[in-house]
Amino acid sequence: MSKTLIRGAKVLGGEPQDVLIDGTVIEAVGSGLSAEGAEVVEADGKVLLPGLVDLHTHLREPGREDSETVLTGTRAAASGGYTSVFAMANTFPVADTAGVVEQVWRLGQQHGYCDVQPIGAVTVGLEGAKLAELGAMYESAAGVTVFSDDGKCVHDAQIMRRALEYVKAFDGVIAQHAQEPRLTEGAEMNEGVVSAELGLGGWPAVAEESIIARDVLLAEHVGSRVHICHLSTAGSVEIVRWAKSRGIQVTAEVTPHHLLLTDELVRSYNPVYKVNPPLRTERDVMALREALADGTIDIVATDHAPHPHEDKDCEWAAAAMGMVGLETALSVVQETMVDTGLLDWAGVADRMSFKPARIGQATGHGRPVSAGEPANLTLVDTAYRGRVDPAGFASRSRNTPYEGRELPGRVTHTWLRGKATLVDGKLT
Repeated sequence: MSKTLIRGAKVLGGEPQDVLIDGTVIEAVGSGLSAEGAEVVEADGKVLLPGLVDLHTHLREPGREDSETVLTGTRAAASGGYTSVFAMANTFPVADTAGVVEQVWRLGQQHGYCDVQPIGAVTVGLEGAKLAELGAMYESAAGVTVFSDDGKCVHDAQIMRRALEYVKAFDGVIAQHAQEPRLTEGAEMNEGVVSAELGLGGWPAVAEESIIARDVLLAEHVGSRVHICHLSTAGSVEIVRWAKSRGIQVTAEVTPHHLLLTDELVRSYNPVYKVNPPLRTERDVMALREALADGTIDIVATDHAPHPHEDKDCEWAAAAMGMVGLETALSVVQETMVDTGLLDWAGVADRMSFKPARIGQATGHGRPVSAGEPANLTLVDTAYRGRVDPAGFASRSRNTPYEGRELPGRVTHTWLRGKATLVDGKLT
């Protein structure tokens, strides 16, 4: 079994320490550690975090391998410091059966850059009419515990109630894409001053907030767990905060792009800024940052949504919605949350590793950096600043809103159960 000695790393941003990895586990954490024959990584004050966990990733396989595959998506994940990702169900065919989720799970095992946990669809074909095989997916080799029709809302209250009741039996969670479909017909961007000036169809905040309000009440009625995907408005924050004050079992995520970008960027008509839910106002962005800092929003999730060039290099109305995010997420969080003083690195570990692992029941991930724990780790050069160049991405797609933008921080190393998947910024 190989050994690796990480020397002088700031564990969760604290004082520099040495971390010794023996095989698949952390053997020791302390000062002045040594190990004969160990590979030595000089951290030089870089920050060591538990491997990141993304509860919301689109890997596109099966069916849209032109935009991403499990292999390219997990390579992108490792490049961004992730050791576990949850793959959304809106593939072709939809991941609504045990067979499809097992296929995705096995592909993740085969490629080995990070663990892949499939998310099962809530309804057959994401059509919102009939519950999918939730129990069969849970009992499959993939052991699915998170279910979502992401990309579409489970808009029927009765279907949503039944789904919550069903997954309660095995402590599963329904992850809701909160979008009232009738309120967003023809919508292309956030409804507000900018949409009015540009003459683009507006996507009102209430379309998100009304579904969240309904679903937290349903979760309270059933006594089950609901998770809110890509929360994006100040009003949504207040509803989740109220629900948590009542003891309702609700968790919520925010994406990096909703922590940084606003609807003012849509004035460029550049389809790279077209996303679901849409970029909101500066007021919303500030509310999301504060809510992530105070714990109202539990986690950061990328909503990594790769698209081929032709689906974005077109007029705004025809463009697909979505942005890639795995390789830039930690940098955006550093800029918006750490460099602003809203979170320290221990807080980042909590929002990007500990809590998402707990919500999704990702065994072996989101664990403390201490002796006896699995060696799922990422090392970050927080002093680095550089411009984003999508030509260097491991993802198959390049639809990033940050091209040419200077961002702080760079993941230099990632270890999955003691095996290096990224060394000096290069995939192994």
